[in-house]
Amino acid sequence: MKLDAFDRKILAALQRDGRLSNVQLAEEIGLSPSPCLRRVRMLEEAGVIRGYQAVLDRDEVGLGLTIFVGIKVERHNDEQADAFRQAVTALPEVISAFLVSGESDFLLQVVVPDLRAYDRFLTGRLLKLPGVSDIRSNFAIHTVKTPGPLPLGHLPGA
Repeated sequence: MKLDAFDRKILAALQRDGRLSNVQLAEEIGLSPSPCLRRVRMLEEAGVIRGYQAVLDRDEVGLGLTIFVGIKVERHNDEQADAFRQAVTALPEVISAFLVSGESDFLLQVVVPDLRAYDRFLTGRLLKLPGVSDIRSNFAIHTVKTPGPLPLGHLPGA
């Protein structure tokens, strides 16, 4: 989908505040409400906007420990990789997972209440995943920057 200046403005505004009403959004980007709503719906239908969600404070909801887990798998075949991906996707403690290059094959971001919960998760779930040969855990000490809006400045015409 080719994005024009209005589309980019819509995306930037909704990344800042996904709760903007259509009227507020239209006013902010310089369109009337009807064309603005049509554009938002088009962006949603095209899959550019995949959804809306609340950003929670991990500490306030009792998930104060973040761990970045590097995982090596034994074999690199499609069947093994699919089984691993399905297993990881089913773990609610894993909030993001990436196939990566380097020392690990996969990098997971895991959130749990505390070290005891991570120990249970590691020994009870991660070590039992299909094909796992090595796990390296890196504990976050302090959050410097949380995931935020995507940088849209690289888009054509930006």
